[in-house]
Amino acid sequence: MTADRGDPPLLLVHGIRTSSSMWRHQVRALRADGYEVLAVDLPGHGTRLAEPFTVESALAAIDDGVRELGRPVILVGLSLGGYYAIAYAARHPERVAGLVAAGCSAQPHGPALEAYRGLARLIHRLPDRGLWLHMQMVRRLLPAEGALDAVAGGVALDVMDPGLRATGRLDPLADLNGYPGPVWLVNGRFDHFRLDERRFLAACRDGRLIVVPRAPHLVSLAQPERFTRVLRRVAAELAASPRTSAIVGLDV
Repeated sequence: MTADRGDPPLLLVHGIRTSSSMWRHQVRALRADGYEVLAVDLPGHGTRLAEPFTVESALAAIDDGVRELGRPVILVGLSLGGYYAIAYAARHPERVAGLVAAGCSAQPHGPALEAYRGLARLIHRLPDRGLWLHMQMVRRLLPAEGALDAVAGGVALDVMDPGLRATGRLDPLADLNGYPGPVWLVNGRFDHFRLDERRFLAACRDGRLIVVPRAPHLVSLAQPERFTRVLRRVAAELAASPRTSAIVGLDV
């Protein structure tokens, strides 16, 4: 598949504690197809490690990427990046041609969030602030290339609690309902963040759900080729019309 000059560019937003480097496979593959692709760092991560993470600063980082690309984008976010991609699309629908929200189909608040924050604070008290544990998890859960991509831009050890606290302020169901454009919810089959995916799909005005077989939470790193095919499909569907809504795709 080769991109047309008029196709919207893709803006990629990473998950918590990683950086824009997690998208290296997708950036290489999609640029080879002729797409314009940009992966950004959120505050507290990668090249913006020293910046405090807030809702406002995260949305501003996405907006910086949109403005750099200069026209409406296919906005792609994974996990933490997915929640903020949803929030950005609701606030600036005219700047988002289509939304891909991966690994973020669970409500980011309530007892589960508080338990997650408590665990993050305990891990942060370790002498290395949890670096060894994080590296072990990455190596065990991801293929070699994905593990390298996940940490190549650095590991954001201090962002967990402020990032989770800020994210608890978001309302992704309301934001999905507030975005009038096409949405693709993409989850790994074994992703624990897909608990509310049917509610998330129902909240979309024009939504699709894609479940990637045998994939965990970090679907783009665990199944990079399949995830890249999803993005190619999204770009192709945006180029075609008319679209259909609420179709569940399982074979990618």
